[in-house]
Amino acid sequence: MPVAAGIERLLVGTESNDDAAVYQINEHQAIVATTDFFMPVVDDPFDFGRIAATNALSDVYAMGGTPIMALAVVGMPVDKMPVEVVQDILAGGASVCTAAGIPVAGGHSIDSPEPIYGLVAIGIVDPSRILRNNTAQAGDAVILSKPIGVGIYSAALKRGEVDALMYEEMLRSMTQLNDAGAKMKDIAGVHAMTDVTGFGILGHLLEMCRGAACYGQALGAEVRFEELPLLSHTSRLAESGVGTGGAKRNWNSYGHEVEMPADAPGWWRGILCDPQTSGGLLIACSQDSVREVLELLRSHTGKSAHVIAEFSDRRSNVRVR
Repeated sequence: MPVAAGIERLLVGTESNDDAAVYQINEHQAIVATTDFFMPVVDDPFDFGRIAATNALSDVYAMGGTPIMALAVVGMPVDKMPVEVVQDILAGGASVCTAAGIPVAGGHSIDSPEPIYGLVAIGIVDPSRILRNNTAQAGDAVILSKPIGVGIYSAALKRGEVDALMYEEMLRSMTQLNDAGAKMKDIAGVHAMTDVTGFGILGHLLEMCRGAACYGQALGAEVRFEELPLLSHTSRLAESGVGTGGAKRNWNSYGHEVEMPADAPGWWRGILCDPQTSGGLLIACSQDSVREVLELLRSHTGKSAHVIAEFSDRRSNVRVR
């Protein structure tokens, strides 16, 4: 079969489970391209637009890239939804792009049964400084930049168990840009990076462990549950039985690769597998660079960033303690 034109310049494609495609333009420039869209996760249309746009841009940041523009992806039930609602969704997304310093340069819309919104996000990165999700090293610390619990909060919201302060906390997390990721490539000890989304913290750690096999490493990770940064009511809600179907499906998918303490309460799994919408960055870095990484993250997101785990060469799964 003939090689597709330009395939030699495709630095990151479908061969791995990375966050975005990367295509080299010249010696010092490569394009980072990704798309993400979904149906509303909150009732307020402006907030929905903000969340969807933040989530889409995150994949560019997770590669160490800097966004340069976005295209809107819109599907709306034209005969059912007031035009003002659509305008609010688009305005919410545009406000995030403005905060990121980029234009919404166009897009495409269709008539659909349910509202859908997201972005095609385009960025740029130096080809020699791309951050992948499969290049962690044994001994690396694992740092998470945002608290976990968005999925559990969303489930509680549907049950009417989220007050105004909790909603604001959830919204603040989901609309916090992961723009610190664009600067991570400047720290020599940062070896790998991804963002935490639908597979939960355990699923994305397992992706990083499996990906390292491409480089001949059988990596495992050890997670310290008590070190996980959580939205303030996450533990209480999880312990009371609030959770998502997505978390259960995640555990059924990869739970056999996870070692849990014999006395761990069942609700731990709901947190560890909690699907995140516009979650934080998961960063693998040398122990010597931990302080610099934390300082950079905290200058962008406050004090929520924490060391949560460590990679080792002793196993090929994830162990929780």
